[in-house]
Amino acid sequence: MREYASMNKDELLKELELVRKEYDEFKARGLSLDMSRGKPGADQLNLSNGLFHTLTHDDYCDDMGIDCRNYGGIDGIKEAKEMFAELLEIEPDEVIIGGNSSLALMFDNIASNMTHGVHDGQPWATQGGVKFLCPSPGYDRHFSICKYMHITMIPIKMTPDGPDMDEVERLAQTDPMIKGIWCVPKYSNPDGIVYSDETVRRIAYLKPAASDFRVYWDNAYFIHHIDGEIARIPNILRLCKEAGNEDMPLIFCSFSKVTFPGSAISCLAASKTNIEYIKKRFSIQMVGPDKLNQLRHVRFLKNAQGVIEHMNKHAAILKPKFDAVDTILRERLGGLGIINWKRPSGGYFISVFVKKGCAKRVVELCKNAGVKLTAAGATYPYGYDPDDSNIRIAPTYPGTDELKKACELFCICTKLAALEKLTKEFR
Repeated sequence: MREYASMNKDELLKELELVRKEYDEFKARGLSLDMSRGKPGADQLNLSNGLFHTLTHDDYCDDMGIDCRNYGGIDGIKEAKEMFAELLEIEPDEVIIGGNSSLALMFDNIASNMTHGVHDGQPWATQGGVKFLCPSPGYDRHFSICKYMHITMIPIKMTPDGPDMDEVERLAQTDPMIKGIWCVPKYSNPDGIVYSDETVRRIAYLKPAASDFRVYWDNAYFIHHIDGEIARIPNILRLCKEAGNEDMPLIFCSFSKVTFPGSAISCLAASKTNIEYIKKRFSIQMVGPDKLNQLRHVRFLKNAQGVIEHMNKHAAILKPKFDAVDTILRERLGGLGIINWKRPSGGYFISVFVKKGCAKRVVELCKNAGVKLTAAGATYPYGYDPDDSNIRIAPTYPGTDELKKACELFCICTKLAALEKLTKEFR
């Protein structure tokens, strides 16, 4: 079919009538599908059922002979630290093991900076007008933390190589109230972008105006490949050390989408100076983490290679789902000139850009026909997409058959929203 933009009014109206009929027929099916969040499907969760059987009533000590049932070990057990250190290619004493959520670690660090500053410096909250650089589209929960903390968000355009580094350097190196930047460097949420070597190096070599500037390096999808081997990027901690910025990065990751999202373990990696400071704060917050869960994960996954082999099983489940979405979008919307997207090689999302001014309408139409999507604009600070164009598709949770139905509906809604807008422009 020709591009919609090349059609005359009568042709558009005829096409609109056909697509409306198709939409009404789909709506009559009474679907009830949720594609709003990137959750693992049941088949993925089943891969980790062995966690239930890794410990016995007399197996509760780590390799150091420490009883994991008791208090202590504020920074995590040795084996868990070694596992994350090997995956991240850093040293175990640059790692702290957290609970099931790396998001909680991020929130905690920003909250501490707001009230006590960085390394007991001037609290951010007393400095007035704290700002963060927010590559967009980006992760909505990062933006929610900033909003909750009353931190002003500055959108930074994403490029195929990562955030627009000319803009990042211009802003960070001139404004002392810019205290940080959010980064999802590998298989970014939602675009699936892998930062280029140059981008990582430029981030490491930033000379921010704020001495307490921090890079929040959210490695949420660092081992979550779909195709081929896991993508590799430069080691941000090593590059920052080389650049004289050793304390600038805070690296976060977790096994939330490796094992069980509600019962996983997480990791915060940073310079030894940062680690010691955070451990002091943790000693006030808690009397010890869930070391038994850490021990369970070590027993089940064994080591870094065991984690990679486990993630290959996840990839085998996810690849057909991502392929299905890509195929349906190409077959039903290709050539119409109303959408663009890139099939990612990893991560949990497919980021699509529909015709400008249509994203909210597409999401509304899908909802009315029984398919829930992430809210339009959610991937931008304050929920405001200036083009009203981006929509994040989360294909991981539904079964493949349900996913195909949802994608078919999405294509119908994308055409319907575009046709509604184009026909109005003729009036």
